[in-house]
Amino acid sequence: MTTALIELKQITKRYDQPKQANVSILEDINLQIKEGELVSILGPSGSGKSTLLRIIAGLVPPSQGSVLYNGQEITGTNPGVGMVFQSFALFPWLTVLENVKLGLENKPLREADKMRKALAVIDMVGLDGFEGAYPKELSGGMRQRVGIGRALVMEPDILLMDEPFSALDVLTAENLKRDLLELWTERQIPTKCIIMVTHSIEEAVYMSDRAIVLSRDPARVISDIPIALPHWRDKQEPQFTSLVDRIYSILTQREVKSTDPNIEKNNTIEKIQPVPAGALTGFIELIQDLGQQVDLYKLADQLSLKLEDFLPIVEAVEMLQFATILQGDIELTEVGHQFADASVLLRKEIFKTQVLEHVPIMDKIIWILQSKSNNKMERAFFVEIFEKHFEAEEAALQLDILCCRNGSGARVYGRHYRPSRLSEARSRTAAC
Repeated sequence: MTTALIELKQITKRYDQPKQANVSILEDINLQIKEGELVSILGPSGSGKSTLLRIIAGLVPPSQGSVLYNGQEITGTNPGVGMVFQSFALFPWLTVLENVKLGLENKPLREADKMRKALAVIDMVGLDGFEGAYPKELSGGMRQRVGIGRALVMEPDILLMDEPFSALDVLTAENLKRDLLELWTERQIPTKCIIMVTHSIEEAVYMSDRAIVLSRDPARVISDIPIALPHWRDKQEPQFTSLVDRIYSILTQREVKSTDPNIEKNNTIEKIQPVPAGALTGFIELIQDLGQQVDLYKLADQLSLKLEDFLPIVEAVEMLQFATILQGDIELTEVGHQFADASVLLRKEIFKTQVLEHVPIMDKIIWILQSKSNNKMERAFFVEIFEKHFEAEEAALQLDILCCRNGSGARVYGRHYRPSRLSEARSRTAAC
């Protein structure tokens, strides 16, 4: 039996903060990644994908659990990894050659050997002739090639890539993906496995041997999907689109909450996505116009929306039960059809009903405000409540989403909240 190159055992990451919630980012992550695998990690925005990558690299310690490299538990920086960042992370005052050679800084090599290795990698990643150029003189794609070269010159067993193509335009990204995949499939690089964080389902299916799908709040592994399609993969093939559709289905399936009667129904605050009211309304109208069932993958592709922009809208529509999602298809509920056909005033009333029924914390906020003789409450009071469930920055964001600080929802008066035109406010909250 082949020993896993990287093994994660019960990895949990929490950020413990005094007088605030102990926020869990990752919970009980168990993974094995073997030599020869290119693995993609997918999940909603903010689900902890990059944190997991940094734990593998040894840049962030786990709160619980262990990381094994070649069967040995690591503490501190993982000696077998090289990392490629989303933001290129180049030193602007160094040339291409100097940036790449920086990856060999701590290697016990003679200067001539470092130069030889760096030049060979520069040629490998397609930058021959640009050795003396500075980052500002390069395009985004060329700068990312420098970042990849700096990681590869270390000859790492494991190449970690954190959304390496997201900062590039579409054509540049596609070109770089193909070049990297060619180096990998033809074994022109010494790397034994690649682990890539991505927001793009299509990118994962195009490049990877496995797709690891994470949930959110906290992140858990909810699916580990093998991708056995031979390279090179045709994005129009039914098998390809079927896999993309399957992953969309997994990512858009809301986690079933506990039905244990011993657990208080409203003892937690569910995170709300900051979806603009216009986007949510337009999305419902579009589903209505398109017919009974709509394929989410095809819809996202037609709208040219990235996963991190598309999923929050889908989550909001489903959370408020304007639509249901089954096997990657979305369909309006009866109340969703009513909302799409309603006048502006009636839509507000429908929205109010759905928010109060499906966002319990909103009803509590309004009850607290109405219970005060002056209908006002210090903002700090609500912030303290939310900080028992979220870290400080997220607590403030969630409160502002629910109370819509732009005037709809519980209106802000200095450092106070008070209800303002409650029938309208409650109908618009959670879509601001």
